[in-house]
Amino acid sequence: MPLAIRAIPCLSDNYIWLLRDEATGAVAVCDPGEAGPAAAALREGGGRLDLILLTHHHGDHVGGVEELKRAFGGQVVGNEADARRLPPLDVAVRPGGTVEFGDSRAEVIDTPGHTRGHIAFNFKGGDVLLCGDTLFSLGCGRLLEGTAAEMFRSLQALNALPGETLVCCGHEYTESNARFALSVDGGNAALRAMAEAAAALRRDGKPTVPTTLAREREANPFLRAPDAARLAELRSAKDSFR
Repeated sequence: MPLAIRAIPCLSDNYIWLLRDEATGAVAVCDPGEAGPAAAALREGGGRLDLILLTHHHGDHVGGVEELKRAFGGQVVGNEADARRLPPLDVAVRPGGTVEFGDSRAEVIDTPGHTRGHIAFNFKGGDVLLCGDTLFSLGCGRLLEGTAAEMFRSLQALNALPGETLVCCGHEYTESNARFALSVDGGNAALRAMAEAAAALRRDGKPTVPTTLAREREANPFLRAPDAARLAELRSAKDSFR
């Protein structure tokens, strides 16, 4: 595999994603909500850091950026349109553009909905999608700044990627998402299987992600929503689900 990926738990339920380009040894982290866990992983790997990729401006995704940059260097990459709310950017990107990372290349995808400036990074060939808080295993992000129509378009843009694409999201939400998903689509065998697998992984203290787009297409009610109106209904119901 051109890219080696690792989920690094941080804060209460966040993940920092550590990527290594196998051909060149280049190293990146995505959405470092705090510095300590990422710094420990980087030191284990020799201390190299080339890129710090940011999907959106929330503190639990950018809180460790400045400390990591001071300690290891690395260029901070984020959405030019949201630069005023992000840590200082070394590389300002736009949706439709690309990010070079060793011998790998990521396409920048516009994914508003959770925040207006949210983007995702899709490493073609490596089939790795860094999607922040847009798409979760069995869920999607809250509509904090955007609309259901924007989130629907964002999810459909991600859904157009190959089924084997690894979905590397920003939080460990799968078990809670599964409980809601089962309440609206309890007859879905693929969903039941994913819920059982997630529970087993968490009992063993293991991450439930990355998932794949193929699995999400079968089981994620938000990705399966036929239109923005249904997505809005689901998101509203999830927001008040207990």
